Amino acid sequence: MKAGAFGTSNIGTGLKKALTVGTERVVALLGAADGFNTNPEIHIPLPETLRKVQSALQAVGMSSMADDVELRLNRAAEAAVPKAKKSFVDAIAAMTLNDITGIYNGPPDSATRYFQSKMSALLAEEMRPVIDGTLAEVEAIQAYDAMIGQYKEIPFVPSVKADLIEHVIARAVDGLFLCLGKEEAAIRENPAMRSTDLLKKVFGKI
Repeated sequence: MKAGAFGTSNIGTGLKKALTVGTERVVALLGAADGFNTNPEIHIPLPETLRKVQSALQAVGMSSMADDVELRLNRAAEAAVPKAKKSFVDAIAAMTLNDITGIYNGPPDSATRYFQSKMSALLAEEMRPVIDGTLAEVEAIQAYDAMIGQYKEIPFVPSVKADLIEHVIARAVDGLFLCLGKEEAAIRENPAMRSTDLLKKVFGKI
């Protein structure tokens, strides 16, 4: 799509506004209670290495312990997501004309891909202390230890290891970008999602 008479400046302003609106919506949604926990697309399960623990505990009627740990992992992600807001604002402000043109003319998730390439490592590091602290605050580590303690009392079970913090970070970042991609596509494709006259003018031309 060429800028045409509408002007590259207006398109740049409109695109940055759209991305600001979209990222704010996603951060607010995922950063709220049950933002991850009740969303089947981004709900954070136990790490794969703990699935055998979950199965073993279910077999002896103690699945609630594993369910409790899983809930606490999702609560940690929900607490960490708001840290992403400033990073998105900074990334949007730093976009060049070439970035804007490529995103505007690109596929429905082109901005999301741009953010992923620029921000994934940064978001992981920004979320790490929040997730670390939140897992401690909600006693996820203690719940995990209790769960493993019960698991080890079951005869003949194999040993397990899991890095809960790294697991939550990876799934939180993935979930954030998944939802952002859907939000971006909605703003491009659904007129009802364009909240200002400028957004309507910009994306009405795609």
